[in-house]
Amino acid sequence: MNNGTDGTDMTDTTDRINVADVADVADVIVAGGGPTGMMLAAELRLQGVRVVVLEKDTEPTRQVRALGLHVRSIEVMDQRGLLERFLAAGRQYPAGGFFAGIPKPPPELDTAHGYVLGMPQTTVDRLLAERAGELGAGVRRGCALTGLSQDEEGVTAELADGTRLRSRYLVGCDGGRSTVRKLLGTGFPGEPAKNEWLLGEMEVALPPEKMDAAAAELGTTHLRVRFGPAPHEEGLYRFVVEAGDVAADRTAPPAFEEFTRRLRELAGTDFGVHSPRFLSRFGDATRQAERYRSGRVLLAGDAAHIHPPIGGQGLNLGIQDAFNLGWKLAAEVHGWAPEGLLDSYHAERHPVAADVLENTRAQSVLMSPDPGPQAVRRLLSKLMDFEEVSRYLTEMITATGIRYDFGEGHPLVGRRMRDMELKQGRLYALLHDGRGLLLDRTGRLSVAGWADRIDHVVDTGEEPDVPAVLLRPDGHVAWAGEDQADLLRQVPRWFGAPSGEAGRPGPER
Repeated sequence: MNNGTDGTDMTDTTDRINVADVADVADVIVAGGGPTGMMLAAELRLQGVRVVVLEKDTEPTRQVRALGLHVRSIEVMDQRGLLERFLAAGRQYPAGGFFAGIPKPPPELDTAHGYVLGMPQTTVDRLLAERAGELGAGVRRGCALTGLSQDEEGVTAELADGTRLRSRYLVGCDGGRSTVRKLLGTGFPGEPAKNEWLLGEMEVALPPEKMDAAAAELGTTHLRVRFGPAPHEEGLYRFVVEAGDVAADRTAPPAFEEFTRRLRELAGTDFGVHSPRFLSRFGDATRQAERYRSGRVLLAGDAAHIHPPIGGQGLNLGIQDAFNLGWKLAAEVHGWAPEGLLDSYHAERHPVAADVLENTRAQSVLMSPDPGPQAVRRLLSKLMDFEEVSRYLTEMITATGIRYDFGEGHPLVGRRMRDMELKQGRLYALLHDGRGLLLDRTGRLSVAGWADRIDHVVDTGEEPDVPAVLLRPDGHVAWAGEDQADLLRQVPRWFGAPSGEAGRPGPER
């Protein structure tokens, strides 16, 4: 057995597989072509990493499991120059009323994008796949990964048809039933599903005005029947209905008759639903992978964590996993990553997902129709009339309250800065290339030894309210201050050893 750089065991398979006979297809194989996988592929390609995405389905899914982007994901899209195409395909809603569906006015958030962008997940999938393709990621559909092994030099992936592919790293973005996670033997502790809901999109016989009235009457306060935005696509309505019990085989979709029966039992009517586009189940299972990295194999998105879809956090959590991992894995591939950088992916993202699991557990209790949880729900609703409480819970759901633990330092360190207008243009526009950024109001600082990785922008405007900040490629503040010696102590922690002017040029702007 060989040890991976994170201390985990890596099985040396070179005596079983002649890697010279295996096709070396990429620096990184991404298993899973959903939003997490495609976001990661795009981030890696932005850094010049060779990427192949393996997706077991031959065609993009038509199932709409999520309904939009929260504030932090909207900021991510803006930082990569993608926001306009997402805005054109979505609809903006106030960023409030998410926690347990308790309706409250949106609080003021520290962001330039204080809204939620509603759109079906199929649209998010398409836009991210287009982005990955534009940047040159290879996508192989109908390729189910069935085996993997790793050694000190790379990973060998085996497909269902017997094909073997070789890469330096592999990332499992293959969902809650992740094959990659199971092949690794990574623990996935948590709680199994105790409750189940039926999800479907279908047409209705009622005229739109009657459906609107029914939706307004039930709204989000009916805890057993809920509506999504309706009609949201091709005249389809979205229904979420509490199931009678947990199905023995949760991979099998419910029958249409089961769906309409539950509607009649719980809402008193089936609304004349017909012609379902899809039907599926989801439960409240809550689990998290014990580790996000095992040697040269990593996990992201639902492969690393599952939880009830309350508050619409799952898709966003996966996209943000990919945004955190992409530049770090690229640095490892290109050879300039400082020690511990790739392991910081687990260190930063595992606690974030753990917090999401905790808040969905709490929300699940608050959505129970039982008297005790309803009493707590009413009390929390009153507390949310305090601006600080409402803001705290909204920041929790939208991920705008995240601060990574980088140790002691300026209050900005570990946070992501909001977009702002500079003399050089918008801050987020300066991050489109996925490089680090030294935003310097003093004009006296230098990162010349890292010009291939960090852009130096001298801007003497009034913002930000700190002399200078160093941003990582994901926009989080790595350092703030005005002392050159202190800056040079922090830069190698995130950007490795200086290399002069090698690599991609990054002139002072």
